[in-house]
Amino acid sequence: MKQAHIRLDESNYAPCALMPGDPKRVDVIASYLENVQELEFNREYRSIIGTYKGMKVIGISTGMGGSSVAIAVEELKNIGVHTMMRIGSAGAMQKGIGLGDLIIAEGAVREDGASNCYIDTRYPAVPDYRLINLCVNVAKENNFEYHTGIVLSHESFYYDEDVEDSLKWSKKGILGSDFETASLFTVGRLRNIHTASILNNVVVWGQDTTESVGSYSSGEDRTAIGEKREVLVSLEAMYRLEQELNK
Repeated sequence: MKQAHIRLDESNYAPCALMPGDPKRVDVIASYLENVQELEFNREYRSIIGTYKGMKVIGISTGMGGSSVAIAVEELKNIGVHTMMRIGSAGAMQKGIGLGDLIIAEGAVREDGASNCYIDTRYPAVPDYRLINLCVNVAKENNFEYHTGIVLSHESFYYDEDVEDSLKWSKKGILGSDFETASLFTVGRLRNIHTASILNNVVVWGQDTTESVGSYSSGEDRTAIGEKREVLVSLEAMYRLEQELNK
């Protein structure tokens, strides 16, 4: 049955999905796949399907925010996808995380709205340990700069207490912030899906978020390299997990 929002059905089956926020980032995914086919583009959900080392992969954008990610997780599961990885951007919340460095999330603070609709906030937002271990291995093998730890998923850039909240969570060791990781981890865990999130740092701690994100959107500097690296790490990690699951 064709899903209401992503507009895909079981005929579009792939075991794994790579999930950026920006529809334009789907083109970056496509450049690393073979036999690529455009599927659908409905609302924020632009999708393709292709193969990586013979393994079918869906690339699908999810837009901004946890709610749209949760919808994508539910509908992708309905067509049989069992491994989902977010590739997105983050603003660093610690010194020493450079532009284009990868943040491999070991868990997420649930300050998003979507995950709270599913279950009490005491329920943790955590990824599949095998998948993040594979991400770390691939990053090491390729000598990519990466960091592992907890990220913050929040709701907006522009609310009045943003600076104060960022300082509070930075003091608690949070590595970076995005909108979507907590939703992916929470809904994925509840639905028995293998999840992971790799974030490309586009804002150095202490710099202006708007200026840095604008630079990233125009494809400038090290952040464009980080985007390619997160795609490569994700594809290889999903491939290795699939090999393990099929032994």
